[in-house]
Amino acid sequence: MPRTNSLSDSDGRSLTPDLEDEGVIGASPTYGAHHGSPFGGAHHGHALTNIISRKSHHTHKTHKTIESKAPMVSPSLWKNLTPLERFRAAGRKVIAMSRGATLLGEVRQIGAEPGIDPRRESANIIYGQVHKECKIEIIDYSAVRCNYKIMSNDEFVNLLDGEDTWKPQPWVKCRWINIGGVSWDVIKALAYRYSLHPLALEDVFNKDTRSRSKADYYSKHLFIRVMCHELGLPDDYPAAITDELRSSSPEPLADEEPEKDAEDQEGPEFDGDTLHTSVSKTKQSTKRRRPLLPRTFADLPSRNDTAQSRLANLIKQDQELRAGRNERKANEAIVDNLKKGHQRVNVKVKPMYIFLYRDGTVITIHRSTDLELTTPISQRLRQRDTVLRTSIDHSLLVHALLDITVDKALEVIDEYHAKISNFERRILLRPDMKTVKELHILSGDLILHKRTLDPIKTMIFGLRRYDVDRCAALIDMSDPANEGIKVVGYMSHKSKIYLADVYDHMDYILTSLDMFAGIGENLIDYTFNLASYEMNEVMRRLTLATIIFLPLTLLTGYFGMNFNWMWSVQKNSDVLFWIIALPLMAIVIPMFMMDDIKRGIHYIGKRMTASKAAKSIKMA
Repeated sequence: MPRTNSLSDSDGRSLTPDLEDEGVIGASPTYGAHHGSPFGGAHHGHALTNIISRKSHHTHKTHKTIESKAPMVSPSLWKNLTPLERFRAAGRKVIAMSRGATLLGEVRQIGAEPGIDPRRESANIIYGQVHKECKIEIIDYSAVRCNYKIMSNDEFVNLLDGEDTWKPQPWVKCRWINIGGVSWDVIKALAYRYSLHPLALEDVFNKDTRSRSKADYYSKHLFIRVMCHELGLPDDYPAAITDELRSSSPEPLADEEPEKDAEDQEGPEFDGDTLHTSVSKTKQSTKRRRPLLPRTFADLPSRNDTAQSRLANLIKQDQELRAGRNERKANEAIVDNLKKGHQRVNVKVKPMYIFLYRDGTVITIHRSTDLELTTPISQRLRQRDTVLRTSIDHSLLVHALLDITVDKALEVIDEYHAKISNFERRILLRPDMKTVKELHILSGDLILHKRTLDPIKTMIFGLRRYDVDRCAALIDMSDPANEGIKVVGYMSHKSKIYLADVYDHMDYILTSLDMFAGIGENLIDYTFNLASYEMNEVMRRLTLATIIFLPLTLLTGYFGMNFNWMWSVQKNSDVLFWIIALPLMAIVIPMFMMDDIKRGIHYIGKRMTASKAAKSIKMA
C-alpha cells in the first residue's frame, strides 16, 4: 500500500513519521484465547465519586452550590412573604438559572476551555439537564462463554459506582458496553470510571449532524466517531422542529425595578471549577427578575459595570442568538418541505461513538435508544463459532461495527442505483421538467452524502496504515524511561486485514456516488439539449416554409393589387403568375438552403463509402 497520508505538510512530509526513522520499534497488538485477563487493575487509580443519577427532568440538583450562594431574597424577608409570593420568587429563580445554564452551553466563546470535564462544576451546570432513559447493553464474552445484560441508567451508574461490581469476572476477555441514548448521569459515570478524554466527550455532546467521521488517538483509549447512513421509510422524514425539553423562557425577562448602584452589588466570583454568584445583603425585592447566572463566561463583568447595562447586553446577545438559530431552522424547514413529495431516498444520518481500550473494553454510544443497528453483532457474539468469539480480539469488534456501518451505506447506494435507473428510463422515454427537478434534488443529496461518507474512507485507511505511528506520537521520546519502548497500536494485525475489505467497500460506495452524480448531471443536460434540439427543429421547419412561400407571397401581393387598369392582370391569365413564380422559386430555395444541400450530399457520400467498405469485407 502506498505511503500516503492525508495529514502532511506542504512538502508532502508525513506529520506522523515512520517509526524506523525515529528509532522506535512498532508492532500491532496480538490477542488470543490464552492472554491474561485485561481487567485486573486498569483503572484503580481513578476513584469514582458518588454520582447523582436519579431522574432530573425538571429538577436542578446540580445548582445546589449556586442556590446556596445566591438566595433569591434575604431570610428575614422570606419569612414575611405570602405563599403566592414565595412561589413566584422560586419560579423566577429557577427560570433564570435554567436560562443561564442553557446559554452557557449554547454560546461557545472563541478561546474557551476545550473539551468537557465532568469533574468541573461548570460542566454539571451546563449538561446536568441532559437526561434520557438509555438502553444499555453489557456483553462480556470469551471463547467459551458469553454473558448478556440490559441495564437502565440507575443500574448502570450503581454498577460503575462500586469498586468491585464494575469489574468483569476472571473468565471475561472482552467487554462491550453498548449505550443507546445520551444522558449526563450515564456519561458522567462512564467518564469517571474509564477516564474518557474531555475532547471525546465534547464530540459526544455535539449535536451537529454535519460532523465528520474521524479517529482520535489518546493515551488511554482510541476514540472513533463514524457517521452511520441508514435507509428510512419513504415517508419517515425527520421533523423540522425538534421536541426537545424547553429549559428557558421564550422571552427574556427584564427588571421591573431599577438596580442599585454598582457599589452595592458584588460581582460574580469564578474560581475556575465552580461558578458562584454572591448577592449583596441589601433589601431584595420579590419582583426582581435578574438572572442569577451569566449567559457566557465573557459576560462575567467587572465590579465597575452597572447591572443595568450588563443585563441589556445579555438580553441583546440572547436575542441575536435565538434570531439566527430560528432563521436557520426556518430556512431548513422551507427547503425540506419543498423537497417533499418527490422520489427521494430517505437516508438517516446519525453518529456512532466508539471507545477502544487496550484492556479489552469497547464502548459504543448512540444518540437514539434504538440499538437495532448493532443487533446483528450482538447475535454473532452469542454464537461460539464466530470470528469475534474465537479470536478474542476486541479490535475485531471495532471492525464489525465499522463493517456494519459500511454495509448499511451499501444499501443506500443500491437504492440510489434503482432511483437513477428509473429516472434514466423516464428521461429516455419522455423527458419532462418534473423528472429534471427530481434529478436535481437527487444530485444534491448525492453531494451531501459524499461529504459525510468520504471521511469514513480516510478514517479506515488511517486505522490500517498509521495506527502504530499515531500511537508512537503519544509517547514522549524525550523521557529516558521511554527509550527503547515497544509501541503497540490499538488495531491488531488480523483486524487490519479485515479492514481492507471495509476499505474496498467504501471505495466502491464513493465511486458509485460519483457515477450516480455524473449520470444525473448528464441526464439533466440531455433533457435541456433535447429540448433545445426540438426547438431548433421547429424553427427550421418554419424557416423552410417561409423560404418556400416567400416568392409566392411576394408575387401574390403584386398581382393582387387593386388598380383600375393593370396590364399583367387584364392582358394575361394566371399563366403569367407561374411563369414568374417558378423560376424565382428555383433560384431562391437553393440559395437559402445551400448549406443543407451540401450536408446532404456529404452524408450520401459517407453512406456510399461505408457500404463499399462493408461489401469489401464480406467479399474478403
